[in-house]
Amino acid sequence: MRKKTKIIKIGDQKIGGANPVLVQSMTNTKTSDIKSTVKQIKELEKAGCEIIRVGVPDMESARALGEIKRRINIPLVADIHFSADLALEALKQGVDKLRINPGNFPKKRLLEVVELAKIKGIPIRVGVNTGSLEKDILKEKKKATAQMMVTSALRAIKTLEKMRFYDIVVALKAPDVERTVKANSLLAKKVSYPIHLGITEAGGTFSGTVKSAAAFAVLLSRGIGDTLRVSLSADPVEEVRAGWEILKSLGIRQRGVRMVSCPTCARSEIDVIKISKKVEELTGQIKKPLQIAVMGCCVNGLGEAREAHLAIVGVRGGALITKKGKTAKRVAKNKILPEFKRELKKLQ
Repeated sequence: MRKKTKIIKIGDQKIGGANPVLVQSMTNTKTSDIKSTVKQIKELEKAGCEIIRVGVPDMESARALGEIKRRINIPLVADIHFSADLALEALKQGVDKLRINPGNFPKKRLLEVVELAKIKGIPIRVGVNTGSLEKDILKEKKKATAQMMVTSALRAIKTLEKMRFYDIVVALKAPDVERTVKANSLLAKKVSYPIHLGITEAGGTFSGTVKSAAAFAVLLSRGIGDTLRVSLSADPVEEVRAGWEILKSLGIRQRGVRMVSCPTCARSEIDVIKISKKVEELTGQIKKPLQIAVMGCCVNGLGEAREAHLAIVGVRGGALITKKGKTAKRVAKNKILPEFKRELKKLQ
């Protein structure tokens, strides 16, 4: 059952409560390069990104935020470290959320940031990573624990609450599944603020996606998580695609095509691997929720494809194109993809 957290408004989106779990990503362009940053955000919007975060390493980047926001259609989050001046400029530029670690700012400067965020109605995300814990919490230990992460987050939250600021989102991230799951599970018992899920420094496309999926599946099944980002050393579009696949696989949200395809074996009558890849390319930009199947033979193929809106099932000499388990046509091997494309157009 979904944990009911405080509802927070981020631009025109709402998170927490019964609102959908939103998919986030982060740009890897130079934020000061407005043209390149906007171009990448547009690509991410097209892929299904619902909230976008940008790094703000200098004042030139901070001053670019207003123009970037004017050119995009999704909420813009400024990621700030150490500099209250950059945080204040980001707020003045009208970002939709600020990501900071309150412990990085002197109390007087933090108060300036919080007061301006209050005036502008901009929420703050408290970000705690295993690599950014306070020295007095970490002490002499070489490895940060889940409990240390929670302690750091609660300290930051308490600091903001003392300043009468309550539009808070929290994120606890470790580079491994175990600590990420444990930290967020512990935190969820102590606060009612929305929680952003992520694995920090998750890795490349393959390992990072697997790691993120493992952690998110556990946490989301416990009702924990209001937004998520699959952090990858890859094109950010892959982060968005992976995020949506995780949500679709868990039955939490639906968007675009859900693929069903067999792992292939000696019974395969068609090249399932090649055809599946082509089908994914053909259906990658479809937003309408559809289930598509590619099955190598009719032994299990027809049964497994029964629920698919459209399916390719290998048979001797060619394939069957089926719709909701009913055969639409039998085609030769060289006609499989052209006929599939024709039938796909009818569904869109």
